Amino acid sequence: MESLSYSVIHIRRVFRVMNNVTRLALWVSSACLLGVCPILQAADANLNALLKGVEQRYNRAKTLQVHFVESYSVQGRARKSESGGLTLRKPGRMRWDYTAPSGKLFLSDGKDVYLYTPESHRVEKTKLKASEDMRAPLAFLLGKLDFAKDFRDFDFKPQGANYLITAKAKNNQLPYEKIQMLVTPDFEIQQLVVDGQDLSILTFQLDGEKLNPPVDDALFKFQMPAGATLVDAEGSE
Repeated sequence: MESLSYSVIHIRRVFRVMNNVTRLALWVSSACLLGVCPILQAADANLNALLKGVEQRYNRAKTLQVHFVESYSVQGRARKSESGGLTLRKPGRMRWDYTAPSGKLFLSDGKDVYLYTPESHRVEKTKLKASEDMRAPLAFLLGKLDFAKDFRDFDFKPQGANYLITAKAKNNQLPYEKIQMLVTPDFEIQQLVVDGQDLSILTFQLDGEKLNPPVDDALFKFQMPAGATLVDAEGSE
């Protein structure tokens, strides 16, 4: 008899829990239909906080140094990865010193962009505004980072202890159509994947980031290598 009473009480508790869960599910569903879904609101709030944290981290930085590993593929054909050190300084200045391949240099002085390739022993010069280099999604770290202005259709999900942010380019006039950022809980970008309009994929693995290190302005003054050939944007030498 005691066992029977216990079973009846247990069954009543189960039905009571199920009833409460059903009510909660109905409430959430109704709220979502009315446009005030609490689950979606929480997700939006988390995403907004994450984006705001990344913006504040990099907008407040005047200079930045980080080690990078760069991988590139186009239409499924991968090229050999490259690596080196990146130095940034607001506004618009950046220097990519490659250790693999040794001697390669990509530099922006805030006005012009220079790419020196040791194998060909030549320098390609382009106006910064005219450059369609795929480093553009990283160059926004030099100015006012505003996700809402530059990107759309945001999504994010946890990936281990970090977060993976996905967003599309604001318009199709840009050389890239989508980016993915792997961001730490401290809002540090550790990986950036750029999907190009030409079906290329450019990936940067970043580590050893230093915010606001002392940086000499002379780093961003391009020095022509001895004997190298200069080629401007129009291809003239």
